[in-house]
Parts: sequence; structure tokens; C-alpha cells
Amino acid sequence: MAYVIGVDCGTSGTKTVLFDEKGTVISSVTIEYPMYQPKNGYAEQDPADWANAMINTIKAVMTKSGVNKEDVAGIGISGQMHGLVMLDKDNNVLRKSIIWCDQRTAAEVEEMNEKLGREKLIKITANPALTGWTAAKILWVKNNEPDIYEKCRHILLPKDYLRFILTGEYATEVSDASGMQLLDVPNRCWSKEVC
Repeated sequence: MAYVIGVDCGTSGTKTVLFDEKGTVISSVTIEYPMYQPKNGYAEQDPADWANAMINTIKAVMTKSGVNKEDVAGIGISGQMHGLVMLDKDNNVLRKSIIWCDQRTAAEVEEMNEKLGREKLIKITANPALTGWTAAKILWVKNNEPDIYEKCRHILLPKDYLRFILTGEYATEVSDASGMQLLDVPNRCWSKEVC
């Protein structure tokens, strides 16, 4: 029998479930982790907490179930959107992730609207500039932590970071990319103008 693993990287914890090919839950494990709020309106998490939770919940569901790893056909990852994970040239995480519910970027949203125009942003990205989107978080780091911004070579979303941990590949998918507010949605490519 074949099995699949589902990993959900949530805001309060990561839940991993092992299913058989009929969709029956064989084993399920959750590991929780903290959210950091260094200032009012800030919300951050450590990507290492997500990675450790994913790895340890996968190990736990496999051990708990007794299923042979060769019988696992695939792993699917879902999770919180819009979080900013910044990596340096050696793929080291540069700072805690600014996650989806963080509200520190009001000035950066205004800056984006001034530089590009609200209507142009909506035309390109299919979304207005909002404090929760990733682009405003990147701009916040550029404006407030320029040393970190200068070291950044890769930007990933939370579940894309987990995929990177498992596979070593930088990748995302369209629905997550659209929430970054850097995607030219009609043409399905990164917008050079917005970037």
C-alpha cells in the first residue's frame, strides 16, 4: 500500500499527517512553537522552529505508524502565507520571519502606493498594497534593517522555505506568489516594475 504525508505549517504549530492511499489517517503529530512580538503590531517567527517541527513531526508519524519509508509516495506542504524568509548567499536565515499578521508596514504600503500608484499595483498584482503582503515587508527591511537587506540573496515564503529544507530547491506556486505582491498576475511572471 502507498502512503502520503501532509505537512501544515501553521501560525501556532506544525501538524503532520500520514494518510494511506484511501485517505485514511494513519498517524498525526503536532508540534507547537512561539510567535515573537517585540513591539506592538509586530509578529515574527523563527524559520528554524518550522523546520525542526516539520522534520520531527515527519519522524514521529513514521515511527508511530510503523510504515516503511519506501512506501511513502510523496509529501505535500501547506501553510501560512505572506511570511518573509530572507536567506543570505549561503542559505542562512538572516532574521526572524515577519509573518502574515504583522502590521508594521503602514509607511511602506504608503510608499508603494506613491511610487507605483494604487491602480497600477492592482493592475499588475491583482491586489492593493496591504500591510500583510510580503512586498511591504521586504521594503520595511530595506528601510529599517539595510544591513540585512544588503545580505539577502533569496526570499521565500514559509512553506517554500520548508520545501527548500527538504529538497534544496527555491520554488513557489502561483497562489502564494500572488500574495507576495511581486507577481505580474495576468502574465504569470515576476513583475520587474514592482520589484
